[in-house]
Amino acid sequence: MSSTARRRGYGVKAAPYTFLLPATLLFALFFALPIGYAVWLSFRKVRVSGLGLGSGARTEVWAGLENYTDALTDSELLNGALRVLGYGAIVVPVMLGLALLFALMLDSERVRLAPYTRLAIFLPYAVPGVVAALLWGFLYLPDVSPFYFVLDKLGLPQPDLLDGGPLYLALSNIAVWGGTGFNMIVIYTSLRSIPAEVYEAAKLDGATPLQTALRIKIPMVAPSLVLTFFFSIIATLQVFNEPTTLKPLTNSVSTTWSPLMKVYQDAFGNGDIYAAAAQATIIALATLLLSFGFLRAANRRQKQEAAR
Repeated sequence: MSSTARRRGYGVKAAPYTFLLPATLLFALFFALPIGYAVWLSFRKVRVSGLGLGSGARTEVWAGLENYTDALTDSELLNGALRVLGYGAIVVPVMLGLALLFALMLDSERVRLAPYTRLAIFLPYAVPGVVAALLWGFLYLPDVSPFYFVLDKLGLPQPDLLDGGPLYLALSNIAVWGGTGFNMIVIYTSLRSIPAEVYEAAKLDGATPLQTALRIKIPMVAPSLVLTFFFSIIATLQVFNEPTTLKPLTNSVSTTWSPLMKVYQDAFGNGDIYAAAAQATIIALATLLLSFGFLRAANRRQKQEAAR
């Protein structure tokens, strides 16, 4: 084999890696490296000598698992995790239920203006989370909300949605309003991929539209439902924008309302980036374990159904 042919063959083999190189470098610089640095910081702490004044008075030393022990026994972090679980118990089923309902309605033969309806349902997802939280926050405020004005004129009670138990409903409403459209598109796309012959066979068997939806459509889009549930769980565990944006509007939202808010407060409010790094690592590991466990359970159930 000539040297020219050898170089050409080497170039063909190296071409895929050349195309992957920019993405690999970006991944390493902006994803892998920050994660590694955060994990490294989580095993460190600052030792203060004397009054902590002067050069050398504050030194960074190895802390071992001390930051992790403090995080796992921190009542504020644990309470934030419980609040997020309550929040997720409202958001995930309501959001996915509405997404599935809208997708089934849009996939119906009797629906009219489907493209415009689909766009109207998806459009809230295009609104940034902070903007959406601000818009809903002002709608929740009694002094500026048109809803409270109408309720006042009708002589109806005016609940405070930014205090106590209704706060969970107010926060959940923002997430449901913004996330339903995205999940609907995922499920609707899966519905459109079902062969038309399946529906024709169902009609020949005398199946009603409701029976077709319950016995054919929903089982066949189960992978999409699993995918949307997986994404929704991750987004719920990482809730930050909504409570942080509503915090100036009410005293019911503390600076540590959610685990990520606790991380932000420790890192930038209290200046303890080492404790914040440990907490962030714990949240990431918890998210990874929950996601892996859910996907494994879903795959096992899918294999069992396929074996029947």
